[in-house]
Formats: sequence, structure tokens, C-alpha cells
Amino acid sequence: MMPSQLQEQAETALLKCLEEVPSLKVKPLRRSALTSASGPDLQFRAKLPEGERLLIVETKCSGQPKVAREACLQLRRYLENQPGAYGIFIAPYISPQAAAVCRAEGIGSVDLAGNGRLAFGTIYISREGNPNPFSQKRALRSLYSPKASRVLRVLLVRASQRQPWRLETLAREAQVSLGQVANVKKLLLDREWLESSPTGVVLTSPLALLEEWAQNYPFHRHVAHDFYTVNSPAGIEAELARLARQLHKPYALTGFSGAVRLAPAVRYQRVWAYLQGEVEPLAKKIDLKSVDSGANVTVLQPYDDGVFYGVQELDHTQVVSPVQLYLDLMHIHGRGEEAAAALLEQVIKPTWQRK
Repeated sequence: MMPSQLQEQAETALLKCLEEVPSLKVKPLRRSALTSASGPDLQFRAKLPEGERLLIVETKCSGQPKVAREACLQLRRYLENQPGAYGIFIAPYISPQAAAVCRAEGIGSVDLAGNGRLAFGTIYISREGNPNPFSQKRALRSLYSPKASRVLRVLLVRASQRQPWRLETLAREAQVSLGQVANVKKLLLDREWLESSPTGVVLTSPLALLEEWAQNYPFHRHVAHDFYTVNSPAGIEAELARLARQLHKPYALTGFSGAVRLAPAVRYQRVWAYLQGEVEPLAKKIDLKSVDSGANVTVLQPYDDGVFYGVQELDHTQVVSPVQLYLDLMHIHGRGEEAAAALLEQVIKPTWQRK
């Protein structure tokens, strides 16, 4: 969205928000009436029963917390020269976290989705809960792309260590380019989920990152191979592990097969596992019958080998990291979310909180 388009829509959104107050009359001040061409994006003259107030608006194309904080600082500078004026931040969509930043700074907020909080004079307006119709799909695709996800896994799996990561070290650990790490750093800084210092970057909000990633995790991109066997889940898991090791093929249990080993919360009758490379040759060796329905074994060919980062050995079997397991469970039907919640509370959160 071009700045001029945003300012035009911001003016409409603010006037629409304020028109519900009968005693309030608001008039936009055009650029020719402003004191400085490099000043606020928009200004309004508001007539209240108790007198007039100047409303000063700063618009941004993003409503992420870091951007909101920068807008608040800019508005504060304007307000220093306009005693009694009220500052308002407007963006296409302002996240709840960014709205909280504005509230703490005493700055109003309005977005084009219809959310807003304004508190000046005798006026108090609060609207929340409207979804984001301007979803930044490009930014989300960039943050949760296969290569970027490798960086996220490193940050989340190693979050308990609270170590500052130099970008070069992080790039080597995640096996991605330095440019990829720099892009992830910017996106996480905008959300204020990452802190940067001369010693490196530290993930400060792992739970917020994990939850947003789970909402945008493309589980469907894994190629699923469904099979049926008369063998028990424990028996087929042991056979799968034995043969994968014998063939030197990377593998790891996930789904309910992983959950039962880390945070047992639900009973399961279906084996879930990742396997690198072709699946059918291995399946034939352990008598797995390919089926279209009634499967009790699902072997996933991962769309990116990053799923194997942080695997651990439990009961002589490789299991994906708790972070990867949580992502997968959130997208598996049949009590997957319940198992994910148990994993989060019993394993992931305690690990992150460990001193």
C-alpha cells in the first residue's frame, strides 16, 4: 500500500471511529494548514464540549510492536511542541501486542480492520477482536519458509540456553545463508520477539513464536504414505528404527508415536514417523501394506530435512525435537491438539523456564 493511499484510508478509518460520538465534531487539517511539510502525517481538530483538542496521527504500513513503538516515539516528539494534543497511531492492522505498546505510551491506536482504542478528554472508544484482513502473507511466507524455519528451530530448540547467537554462528548451525538469518532477524525484531546486542541475538518470546508458527506451519507439504499392518505400534516402531539404521536413512518418530514417549496424554493406535528418501522399499521390508483408508502407519517424507534438527534418542528410537513434535501434533486430527497441549505444558515450557 502506498503511503498516500494509507493516509487517505487512515483518515477515513479515524473519522468513522469518532463519528459514533454525537458530541464530537472532527475536522481534518489539510497539508497546507500544517505547520511543517515534514511534520505529522495527519492532523485533526476535534471539538469537544469542554473545548478543542488537536489530534496528531502517525501512519505506518506495518502494525508490528517494534514499528508501533517507533511511531509512539515520533508522536511523542510532535506532542512536545503541541501541549494538550493527542497522538494516534494508525496502520492497516495493529496486533494486540502493538496496541498494548500504544496504550502503555498513552497513545491512541486505530487500524483499518476496525480495531481501535482512543482516550482523550471525555472520549473513550475501545474496539478489538476484528481479524486482520490485510494479512502480510509475504512476510509470513518469508518467516516460515523452509530455510527460515531452520533458523527458527535452532532458536526454539536451544532457547533454554539463553545464549546470544552471532549471525554467522546461527547460519552455520541452521545450515542456511547469512542473508537468510538476517531476514529472520528483522522479522523477529519487528515482532519484538528477539533482542539484539553487540554479543548477538537472543530469542525472548519463544512461546509467541511457536504459537504463530503452528498457525502457519504447512504440514500438508510433507508427502504422507499411509500403510496398514497387523503388527503393534511398538513393534512397527522398533522395526522401522532398526531398518532405517541398517540402511543409514535419517528417520524420527513424530505425532502420537513421539508424544507417548515425551508427554503421554492420549492412547494411540497409529504410528507416525519421518523418513528421508524413498519410503516404499523400506515399507516392503517390514510388510507394510499401502492403503487408501484404515491406515495405522503414516510415514512422512519431509519437504525439508530441517525436521530432523534436535532429534533425540528415547528407548533406542529417534524422536523429533519437542518443538517439531508440537508443530506436527497441532495438525494431526484425532486429539492431536490435546497431545500438543500436554507436550507444551509438561515438556516445552518447563525446559524454556529452566534456569
